[in-house]
Amino acid sequence: MKQPPKWKFALMVWMAIYPSITLVQLLIGKQLTSLPLPLRTLIMTGILVPLMVYVLLPLFRKLLGNWLNK
Repeated sequence: MKQPPKWKFALMVWMAIYPSITLVQLLIGKQLTSLPLPLRTLIMTGILVPLMVYVLLPLFRKLLGNWLNK
């Protein structure tokens, strides 16, 4: 399978990550404010990276497959 253009892949990642970060921040952001920044970042990335790799990017790839490969 050929790889999509980098700009399309970057746009797809942005479309998945922006709402995800916003939602996680909305749901648990207040609970994390008392933690040091490195720990907050560790928790946020610990949630978001697996969500992106195993759920959102495969879903977006399936939904946008025809557009990505044009």
